[in-house]
Amino acid sequence: MFKRFIFYGFVGLCMEVIWTGLGALLNGDIKLSGTTYIWMFPIYGSAVFLEPIQTKLRNMPFILRGGVYGILILLTEYVSGIFLRYLIGCCPWDYSGNPLSLNGVIRLDYFPVWCCVGLLFEKIHSTLDRVYITT
Repeated sequence: MFKRFIFYGFVGLCMEVIWTGLGALLNGDIKLSGTTYIWMFPIYGSAVFLEPIQTKLRNMPFILRGGVYGILILLTEYVSGIFLRYLIGCCPWDYSGNPLSLNGVIRLDYFPVWCCVGLLFEKIHSTLDRVYITT
């Protein structure tokens, strides 16, 4: 489980840097400046706890699976953001200006993105099971 936690953490950091880099490009930054926060490592690493859910949902339609993952990831992001505000006095990401944000720590319009991320992590989980990293 520890190896998978580390793996998911690094995959999440890489995805976030790519996501923010592409967002920067859409805002005219041709340098593709991507960013993340070290705090995100354990948050993405916690995707290891999705594995038992992914195993149970494996035979369900992908829309349903993606919806469940999207909800769980939004919930994790919300709890993590509130916890970080308590722990360090702020949430490293701030969505306060977005009308679809909830307490500035999640954006409801990111739900489809989180559905896709959950489905991607499902594929990673299956690959890890097949290839080499055991729990």
